Amino acid sequence: MQRSRERLKREKMDEQNQCKRRLRVCVATCNRADYSKLAPIMFGIKSHPDDFDLDVVVLGSHLIDDYGNTFRMIEQDDFDISSKLHTIVRGEDEAAMVESVGLALVKLPDVLQRLSPDILVVHGDRFDALALATAAALMNIRILHLEGGEVSGTIDDSIRHAISKLAHYHACCTRRAEQHLIAMCEDHTRILLAGCPSYDKLLSTHHKEDYRDIIKSWLGDNVQDHDYIVALQHPVTTDIQHSIKIYGLMLDALLSFNKRTLILFPNIDAGSKEMVRVMRKKGIEQHPNFRAVKHIPFEQFIQLVCHAGCMIGNSSCGVREAGAFGTPVINLGTRQTGRETGENVLHVRDADSQNKIYHALQLQFGKRYPCSKIYGDGNAVPRILKFLHTIDLDEPLQKSFCFPPVKDCISQDIDHILETQSALAVDLGGTNLRVAIVCLRGNIVKKYTQPNPKTFEARMQLILKMCEDAMQDAVRLNCRILGVGVSTGGRVNAQEGVVLHSTKLIQEWSSVDLRTPISDALHLPVWVDNDGNCAALAERKFGHGKGVENFVTVITGTGIGGGIVHHNELVHGSTFCAAELGHIMVSLEGPECSCGSRGCIEAYASGMALQKEAKRLNDEDLLNVEGMDMKLTEPITAAHLINAARLGNFKAEAVLNKASTALGVGIINILHIVNPSLVVLSGVLASYYQVPVQRIISERALYSAQNINVLTSDLEEPALLGAASMVLDYATRRIY
Repeated sequence: MQRSRERLKREKMDEQNQCKRRLRVCVATCNRADYSKLAPIMFGIKSHPDDFDLDVVVLGSHLIDDYGNTFRMIEQDDFDISSKLHTIVRGEDEAAMVESVGLALVKLPDVLQRLSPDILVVHGDRFDALALATAAALMNIRILHLEGGEVSGTIDDSIRHAISKLAHYHACCTRRAEQHLIAMCEDHTRILLAGCPSYDKLLSTHHKEDYRDIIKSWLGDNVQDHDYIVALQHPVTTDIQHSIKIYGLMLDALLSFNKRTLILFPNIDAGSKEMVRVMRKKGIEQHPNFRAVKHIPFEQFIQLVCHAGCMIGNSSCGVREAGAFGTPVINLGTRQTGRETGENVLHVRDADSQNKIYHALQLQFGKRYPCSKIYGDGNAVPRILKFLHTIDLDEPLQKSFCFPPVKDCISQDIDHILETQSALAVDLGGTNLRVAIVCLRGNIVKKYTQPNPKTFEARMQLILKMCEDAMQDAVRLNCRILGVGVSTGGRVNAQEGVVLHSTKLIQEWSSVDLRTPISDALHLPVWVDNDGNCAALAERKFGHGKGVENFVTVITGTGIGGGIVHHNELVHGSTFCAAELGHIMVSLEGPECSCGSRGCIEAYASGMALQKEAKRLNDEDLLNVEGMDMKLTEPITAAHLINAARLGNFKAEAVLNKASTALGVGIINILHIVNPSLVVLSGVLASYYQVPVQRIISERALYSAQNINVLTSDLEEPALLGAASMVLDYATRRIY
């Protein structure tokens, strides 16, 4: 019975193994450098024919004569090349790099469609690799990216991270690179900390006995180990001219240092052609101390680096592979900025002089450092093969990202939208200049107050300065400023944003274009209107006038003003003189008004008129009564007159009765002309005038107008809110 169960179990396992097909792996290599990392993996895959099918695609500089036709070393390693793609557009400049990517994208689809791999292995940060990853991602082919998450200088950084975002799986070299990938929201279950595959080969060949023969074959019979320099400098594509300058300085320093030097040609990036010209101009290829080569097989190259007295340049080999041997390295410029390095690397990032590089050579040449294994321990390939075994082809192809937890976004909540859409409101009064950030609900988020300057230039400068400060604060307060509304005294052409004539309280303020300079400075739409009209707009949007089709607002402050809303629209008049309510005449022979006429409401009922009467009574010793607390140095105001009347001063009471009657009669005239359904009193005197004005209307108005309500405004800042409402009503209007 036991034997029968074991036999059935074996048969079931054999059946499962037969059903499990081999993973089709395509390895694409673009240049000599990435082949050194990919070759160990390719050998590992090839050694497991029962588990993997290997296809090799060769493209990029592998197929260019000037760079050694390095595809031949792939063939010498006994790999069958499935496809060779000529993808490099010569020119060695930025445009050629872009065109090369485009050419690769044109040619790759046919190859990938024919090979139909389960997974494509891509290495590093070259522009060729970006084309490979883009093509595979768009063709729904899984991607394994090697050496993602690392940091360096130049455009390579951006390309590397772009490939990581396209890749489905990652085999990284260091713990820090793994953390970078996780920080980039990659799924940690698809990240393998493998180490660098090239370390598998270089650590095994570290102690090869034939290194002296390799040194002699490349540098001559008389060169001893640790007594020569390996130089490899590539262009920095984001600063080509500077990298060419550094290359020239490096060559000058090497010439002066007078040591045998093996120098490799730069890679195919933009700027390489100019670097080769510099090298030939200095006669490096003919110089007895130099051996200039286009390509060295990787196994021999790492032996040369291992036994060099120093390596100089900006190749990643210097900061990665050389550390495994403790070889001294001089890293020039910014190409490897951000790379993890061992103590063997001396950075000369600002390589701006030959002397600085020469001094670095003196410091580093001939030293030996402890071996570093930052980038690997020699076991990367077994880890990567095991990782490939775990890939489940039945998993969804669409990759998902592991975003960190964030607070729920409330920007789509309607209340939040209403709160953050805001206006910049400006109020130009006779005494103060005020600016406020006002949200759509009418709340003043922040207010700024300064004394109103006496001259035009100073006033305009202050307006712009206060508005700019408010704009900066608005960003911090999460307020989106939709425009600027300006409330000012005087007669205003609201259509053009021009103050036509000012009041006497604001000097140098006639024929002033406010819209243009403010709009030009802040790059926002600007609305301008009279302060009385702004008070009416404030009531229409935020106050008692909300939802009322016809109403009048009367401002009772230093002067008398107001605004008329008729059929939900503000009345401006043909010459912008409508609603000058303070200058409605209620007497032919009344007191003189500031406008030059006589008998106007403002001459009776304004704060200035009441102050004038209070001073007259005080001069005649008729103002002060028992209970009043008046100081000798205290200026006389309308408040003293009202207080005296409340304490029984008949003279003061008579003045206020006349003022109330004048205001009430003036409002009756308005009622009989435009017939509003509501009167709103605003300003500092509104609470005093409300009851007597309501009484006078009920006594003197036509019967059909006697029951019209007179209310006191609840708005604390009608001018600012009215200025803001011009912006909010227009800027948030939608047409369906």
